[in-house]
Amino acid sequence: MPSKSSPAEALERLLTTMARLRDPAGGCPWDQVQDFATIAPYTIEEAYEVEDAIQRGDRPALLDELGDLLFQTVYHAQMAEEEDTFSFSDIAENIHRKMVLRHPHVFGAADARTAEEQTQAWEAQKAGERAARAEAGTLAGIPLALPALTRAQKLTRRAGRVGFDWPDAEAVLDKLEEEAAELRAELPGSDPARLADEVGDMLFVLANLARKLDLDAEACLRGANRKFERRFGVIEATLAEEGRTPGEASLEEMEDLWQRAKRQERGG
Repeated sequence: MPSKSSPAEALERLLTTMARLRDPAGGCPWDQVQDFATIAPYTIEEAYEVEDAIQRGDRPALLDELGDLLFQTVYHAQMAEEEDTFSFSDIAENIHRKMVLRHPHVFGAADARTAEEQTQAWEAQKAGERAARAEAGTLAGIPLALPALTRAQKLTRRAGRVGFDWPDAEAVLDKLEEEAAELRAELPGSDPARLADEVGDMLFVLANLARKLDLDAEACLRGANRKFERRFGVIEATLAEEGRTPGEASLEEMEDLWQRAKRQERGG
């Protein structure tokens, strides 16, 4: 059921609640001692929980998680206001100006754009903004805190725009085979540093392969994680019916149950 409150009324209540939590006189002891650095991990976590609710198609969970994510913005805004650097209103006004500036085909006199043309214009606009902030270099401004696979895709997408890229996915697969051979060559020595370097190279190439196929590498891996959890759950459930745990089953038994779970998923 939609709320009877206006967005402004609901937001004002949330801002007031946040200020009360941080109030030195009578606020929450935990909230009082937090700062930007200690809250940042929660902000990242909440963003992932929003994505998870979307992937599961769970709208009640999405409502809840979006509220948690909004609260993170309010939290940072409250701390910034306390140090007199910016406020929630500044955040809202800043993103409003940015969206108007980046959509001249909607808010200005520019010609209508296709989705692809808008993506190109958006990237050109962001490049201009980076230049205005004196961020030099093609790869400047890509946050270090991004998940590694996502950052790999962004790094190589930027490099690709200036011509440093594989021609197609087939070429990336060739590179993956080359990296796999290099990793295999390092296995006998078992040097952790060398192995880490080669595994990193393989993951980087895989992120590029996803990019060349217009896929999100993080989403691909999250999907694989969910699939593994689902299929391993079948193994545990089947063994539980026999009064056993995975630790009491042989690898061969578990592999057989794994293959059975795969066939069930495919309707076989």
